Formats: sequence, structure tokens, C-alpha cells
Amino acid sequence: MLTLSSMTLKCTEITQKIEEFISEQVDNAGLYGAVVAVSGGIDSAVTLSLTARALGPERVRAVTMPERDITPKRDITDVMQLVTSLNVTCDTVEITPVMDVMREILPLYDASRRVEFGNLKARTRMIFSYHYANSLNSMVMGSSNRTEWLTGYFTKHGDGGVDLMPIADLYKNQVKQLAKYLEVPENIIKKPPSAGFWRGQTDEGELGISYDTLDIILYGVDSGMTADEISEDLKLERAVVQGVFDRVRRNEHKRRLPLILRLRKSHS
Repeated sequence: MLTLSSMTLKCTEITQKIEEFISEQVDNAGLYGAVVAVSGGIDSAVTLSLTARALGPERVRAVTMPERDITPKRDITDVMQLVTSLNVTCDTVEITPVMDVMREILPLYDASRRVEFGNLKARTRMIFSYHYANSLNSMVMGSSNRTEWLTGYFTKHGDGGVDLMPIADLYKNQVKQLAKYLEVPENIIKKPPSAGFWRGQTDEGELGISYDTLDIILYGVDSGMTADEISEDLKLERAVVQGVFDRVRRNEHKRRLPLILRLRKSHS
């Protein structure tokens, strides 16, 4: 039977593995440290905490990139509380001027198409993250979790444009488990997850399903179960489960490198 308890983590073991992964990848690349874009949400908080533990806070630069009148002040306060507790240097770069210019010059800009413009915000933040990474001889750490990765709930070449994804094999509820183990501030853990594309946006509202339900369906998908089996096991309408299956399939292109058409003849 599918239950959230079946996804309980051995947090000490998982934390050690992630820290070793981060440290080895940065050192093997011959780089100094890491850059983490922090939003005030749980995923970036966990990623920053793990990165600081892996490399030491002096080798980590946090960057928070709010947008005036869109980013809640609470998020900025939460970021500052977090970086202070971790002793990590954090820069604030407001992206509002860049977004204002884009609204003026983009020929197809339409204020009603909020997701499309939100993707531009994510890609703008990616550009700033890599500016810091290049300047500081560092890697960019991603904070996508497995739930987002499978469903495509991230921006291609935006928050998906990173060097490492340390927590991308953990479902959302597992990230929450790890956050408690790492003693991430409780107000961050309890905050409704949001991509921050527009005022009042929440992940669950946009996805149309709770993270707990989504996680357990995806756990069934990863376990090789069919949509019918998951629907029966969880007593959910089949259309809900099939919708998740369809979303995973539609977003496969976001989880892979660009396909290359092989035109050269094989030498074998």
C-alpha cells in the first residue's frame, strides 16, 4: 500500500551522501565554491544548508533576487535569517529593472500570460547566478526536488539551468523531513511553497493537487505501478492519477539534454 511513511528518510545517511556529492563535484571541477539562489522557500533553504555544510560557509555565496511589489517581504526576512544562522554571505539583487525593460521591449509580451513571463524571471535569475559563479570560480547549485523534476514544475534554462541538483532525487515531503533534520527555521518549513511568479501564487494552487497526494502518486510511478493500480490503492479518481502520468510524459524534454540528430556515418 502506498503511504507517505514509506518515503521516510534516514536523514543522517542522506545528508552525508549529499554533502560528499557536493564536495567531490566542486573539488573535481577545480572550482573554489558554490553559488545558491535563495528565495525564502524550503528547497533553496535545504540546498543552501547542505552546501554550506559540505564546503564550509566561506566557500558559499547566497544570492537572493526579489522583485519589487511581487516578492513578499516575509521571504526576504526569512532569507536573511537563514544566511545569518549559516554564517553565509548573501547578496541581494533586485530584478525589477530588468523585468520592466523586458515588458517594454518584448514584442509578444502579454500581461495576462503570467506563466510565460514568470519563466523569464526564472531565466533572469539564472543569468545572475552564473554571473556570480563565473566571477567567484564557483558552481551553481540547483534546488529542484524530485516532485518538481518529474512533473516539469521548473523553468527550462531557468531554475533548471544549474550545474548540480543535490536534492533532485528527493520528493517534496522528503525535503521537508531533511529541513527539520537540518534545523531550517520553522517559518520556512511551514510556508506554502511558491515559485513567486506573481503575488499570491502557490505551487499547489497552480498544480491543482496537494504535494502529499502528488508525492505518493509519483512514488507509485517510480515503483512501476500503473495508473489503475495507483488509483485503486489510493482510492483516487483515475483521471487525477492519469493526469500526473501525462504530465510526467509531456515534460520529459525538460529532463534531458537537447537531442542530437546523428548524421555522420558510423565507423564500425
